Amino acid sequence: MSTRGGTLHAPTEARAEQPQQAAPARLPLVVYVLALGTFLMGTTEFVVAGLLPEIAGDLQVSVAQTGLLITVFAIGMIVGAPLMAMLTLRLPTRLTLMLALGVFAAGHVAVAVGSSFTLLLAARFLTAIATGAFWAVANVAATRAAGPAASARALGLVGAGAMLANVVGVPLGAFAGQLMGWRGPFWALAALAAAAVPLIARTVPHEGPVQHTGSVRSELTALRSTRLWLVLAACATTTGGVLAAYSYIAPLLTDRTGLAAGLVPLVLVGFGLGALVGSVVGGRLGDRRPHTVTIAAAAGATLLLLAIVLLAGSAPATVVLVALLGFFGLGANPVLMALAVRYAGKAPTLASALTVSAFNLGTAIGSGLAGQALDSGMGSTGPAVVGTAIAALTLIPTTLLALNRHRRAAASGSANLPSAPAGRADQA
Repeated sequence: MSTRGGTLHAPTEARAEQPQQAAPARLPLVVYVLALGTFLMGTTEFVVAGLLPEIAGDLQVSVAQTGLLITVFAIGMIVGAPLMAMLTLRLPTRLTLMLALGVFAAGHVAVAVGSSFTLLLAARFLTAIATGAFWAVANVAATRAAGPAASARALGLVGAGAMLANVVGVPLGAFAGQLMGWRGPFWALAALAAAAVPLIARTVPHEGPVQHTGSVRSELTALRSTRLWLVLAACATTTGGVLAAYSYIAPLLTDRTGLAAGLVPLVLVGFGLGALVGSVVGGRLGDRRPHTVTIAAAAGATLLLLAIVLLAGSAPATVVLVALLGFFGLGANPVLMALAVRYAGKAPTLASALTVSAFNLGTAIGSGLAGQALDSGMGSTGPAVVGTAIAALTLIPTTLLALNRHRRAAASGSANLPSAPAGRADQA
């Protein structure tokens, strides 16, 4: 990105990473509309978990088999996000978002009317592909609308839509499923997605394709940045570590902490609120100090997970720690997405899609390892132990990125220094 604005001063973290442009006081309306879209996407990703018994009973399959509806969605996100980013390179941003919402709605209608488990699996996979496409393009559209000086804040708000889904969408979906049957929430999501299409049409500016390069090969060539792959590694480990513990937090709370099963949803709401606030705060701070935010979040998540392992026997401490884990564990995600888009250069949409894949890959690996730890001798604290180890790995790529930034800033500063007068080279 080219630098716009006045004269460059001594390189701080923000100045070394960001163009010199004043951040807008208020984000454009389109960013809020895109956040509404990610709210729907986040709700559909996790609402199935609260409806597994009802779906299993209706379709006459086991609960474990019904869980494949969650697994196939994660696989669809991992594969579909970068694939659709490449296939829609020549489509206008607004059209891509509208098509993704249309396919999303159709997939939910197919689930709502389907009577075959195989059909439901196929519909969930299709829905995941549409979700990945929307998320990837929405991230780029939000950064463009907000401008370079507020890109992380915009991504924080878009990500907050998904975080809000854990606080509001998923619990409401589970509650509605108990009242009107498990198909009701899928009808509701289909209707809301269809209603969001005209909002996208009205608020997203009419422009050309999200990418302007001529071939898939040139797009892939633009992704040779080592810094981009370090960001993707951080995306996988930070999410994998947190969700390794979060996926199996219920057994920890009931078996080790001693909370009643009826109180577990309230603890999960606390985690969701922490993640929501963390995403917004992290996005705001990330525009000025991106590497400080990513390192602090990784260190905080690691320490919190370790504290959960050590203090799991105390209910008050565990409840507070879980809420803080949401804040620190997921607060840096919008900053990581902004860095990925920046480091990808000419391939921002594909980079954004790869962050979606990295988050889901980390979730799949982390939750898989956590499940094995739960069945091991470690018992209910095993997932938190696994999460601590994975989260600690995030400090490697985030620290390397910060050191790289310091080296680049130092080299830039040295190149801009005036020649020292004779006899005063030691003071230059």
